[in-house]
Amino acid sequence: MYTNAQYQARDDRPVDDQIVNLHDLSWEDYERLLTMRGDCSAPRISYLEGEVEIMSPSQTHEGIKSRIGRLVESYCLEHDITFSTYGSWTLKSPDRTRAAEPDECWVFGTAPADRPQLAVEVVWTSGRIDKLDIYRKLGVAEVWYWRRGRLQPYCLRGERYVPVTISEVLPDLDLDLLTRFLDQPTTSDAIRGYRQALRMGSAPVPG
Repeated sequence: MYTNAQYQARDDRPVDDQIVNLHDLSWEDYERLLTMRGDCSAPRISYLEGEVEIMSPSQTHEGIKSRIGRLVESYCLEHDITFSTYGSWTLKSPDRTRAAEPDECWVFGTAPADRPQLAVEVVWTSGRIDKLDIYRKLGVAEVWYWRRGRLQPYCLRGERYVPVTISEVLPDLDLDLLTRFLDQPTTSDAIRGYRQALRMGSAPVPG
């Protein structure tokens, strides 16, 4: 894994993720692509008013999204927050104009839900389809974008997302603290260190 300093300095223009863009496809074309892919979680397929993005994530992309996911879940366990994880749940708008599959997503509490309350997107390769434009029609309350070592949360306000500094879904979660553990040598190191920091009130990150 990269260090956080390397993440921040990295040029994300090279295409590490394998991405194919298709144009002028109908909703039926999109549905056929899902059928051909089957029940696999990759490639992830997004649809935005006739534009389709097919993305096969790189190993690093998958590693980052999985670590963010495990740390979010560690936080919830430490704070007795009930959650369900849904990974790359295929979300579709009722008007059949938009669809997306997050890197990670969650529903909190026990009430039935037809949409996640929080989704995470890792931007490892730039120049991709605008997934915030998709999510706003899907009604996802909050989306976190990870890019270059930083997590930026966006909260839905009516018909648009606005950047915020504090998560509204998990308002007591310190995003900077969580991010500091993403560059640990292994996922287990990241989880152990993060849980220790939560218990101690932001303990130092091991070198």
